[in-house]
Amino acid sequence: QLQLVESGGGLVQPGGSLRLSCAASGFTLDYYAIGWFRQAPGKEREGVSCISSNGGTTRYPDSVKGRFTISRDNAKNTVYLQMNSLKPEDTAVYYCARDRTRRILGCRFDGSNWYDYWGQGTQVTVSS
Repeated sequence: QLQLVESGGGLVQPGGSLRLSCAASGFTLDYYAIGWFRQAPGKEREGVSCISSNGGTTRYPDSVKGRFTISRDNAKNTVYLQMNSLKPEDTAVYYCARDRTRRILGCRFDGSNWYDYWGQGTQVTVSS
């Protein structure tokens, strides 16, 4: 059974930090490129990061570049998203997803259709 489970969300003040985790079961996570996406009410789903299957390539949109960092821990079959300097506009449900291909050398965050399996999401709220 393939499964992705996000955790680590919560309420944080502006300027604070959170680390999200994406734990995989039913497959070896490091065989696949992984993306993080977010969706706020009334808005389209937005890619915020991705990492290639070999971990050598990471990508971020301008909206989070310099603040978010994606990483892998192959031994734990887990991908993380470290989020620093959080802003109210970062408030959303955050999802991790498995790429449709292994994408050894690259990854995509510019569309959700690149991904086939999704977690249920974890809520991140940035507010004072």
